[in-house]
Amino acid sequence: MRRVLLSGWFSFLHGEVTAGDVLALRRVQEVLDQGGVPYDTAWSPGFRPGALCLEDADPDAYTHVVFVCGPLHGPGLEELHRRYAACVRIAVGTSVVAPGDPAATGFHAVLARDAPGIRPSPDLAARAPGTDGAPVTGVILTHGQHEYGDRRRHGHVAEALTGWLRTKDCAPVPLETRLDREDWRQCARPGQLQAVLARLDVVITDRLHGLVLALRAGVPALAVDPVAGGAKVTAQALACDWPAVLGASQLEAGALDRWWAWCLGPGRELAARRSADFAGDGMTDSADQLLAALGAPGIRAGRPAQGT
Repeated sequence: MRRVLLSGWFSFLHGEVTAGDVLALRRVQEVLDQGGVPYDTAWSPGFRPGALCLEDADPDAYTHVVFVCGPLHGPGLEELHRRYAACVRIAVGTSVVAPGDPAATGFHAVLARDAPGIRPSPDLAARAPGTDGAPVTGVILTHGQHEYGDRRRHGHVAEALTGWLRTKDCAPVPLETRLDREDWRQCARPGQLQAVLARLDVVITDRLHGLVLALRAGVPALAVDPVAGGAKVTAQALACDWPAVLGASQLEAGALDRWWAWCLGPGRELAARRSADFAGDGMTDSADQLLAALGAPGIRAGRPAQGT
């Protein structure tokens, strides 16, 4: 009876696991499932601890080894050929870099996506089974703000939030409100950052402007004040009448989970209303008082106004 071991670069301890690799694997699994062919999948222990790995996959338990995706190159594949020498070895959806390489010639059959002298075929990831989506999540954190002295909890907050985010099924997008015209990874003007924010489902932030710019874009924000006792993030949430704000000492997973669910539910509508409020005439801010302050008697250069 045939029994197949599925392998790929996702199987090697130091191999890189990409989204394309996993989707290509799912395409192969789909074909084997449709054909009623039993199989096991070997994973890198660094990517999936506790799952079957090549070291534990007994060569005598399999009739075939199918190597999925990636280039046919390197000593890892040569070791695969030696370890599973008694199995029929097939490569599928792979790139043949050098047809004479032992990594390539060691396979009994190569069903390549590209190789010298053949017409390329679509990568297996293109036709992989559909996958569930995930909330696109902007993450805007700061490690600065030393002006708060011993009230600073920025490191604790960042560690707690990023650790918690690893437990969420989301598509994280690290963002920075700092603009930079020299670093291509940073936005150079506010409109560029707003364009990104408008495409998100939720923002996780411990920055005042992370909160404000998310709401300006109509995107709900789960805000955390990184200053013990609360400071400008808490104050801004109050000013914007935005409830999804936690203190640095309130970062239990249960509290984060509740506000996460709220942001992805009722918070969407409230964020849209706040965006409309900002764009309308009904909300005031401190700049509305500027002209009056400029015309106030008693203001002179080098001397602060009295009674303000």
